[in-house]
Amino acid sequence: MRQLTSTFRSVKHPIPIPIPDPKPNIVKPSLPSESSAVAKSKSELKACLKQHNGELSGGAKASRAGRPWVCACIVRGFNDQSEACEFEFRWKMVSRKLTRKKKNKEADDCSLTLLQHRQTALNKVKGMLDCSHLEIEWQMSTS
Repeated sequence: MRQLTSTFRSVKHPIPIPIPDPKPNIVKPSLPSESSAVAKSKSELKACLKQHNGELSGGAKASRAGRPWVCACIVRGFNDQSEACEFEFRWKMVSRKLTRKKKNKEADDCSLTLLQHRQTALNKVKGMLDCSHLEIEWQMSTS
């Protein structure tokens, strides 16, 4: 063990080096059926939506301003979480950079205009990334 600095007398512990197991037990996970995976994703989506709307604890602070949130679009079929995060990042960035039409006084028209804005941004992202394997479902549901 050695001291990190003379000012701060904390001690840096040596990092133990893990020894690999010569015969690792490999367990092959079973893949869930498609219907159970869709059911699980729908329940996760409902839980996230409740978090965004403040019905459950947790959720991002940034989503507080737009309450109440509704599910308008579901995108499925990402190969991994990294691909999903890149897609979300691009969609948000394109959406922010697009010019918006003037807001109407009626809330319904405003919501429709926002959805059209998001759909335009999504179409631009489709041109930037390979989205041929993705399933994109637009809907207006409060559940």
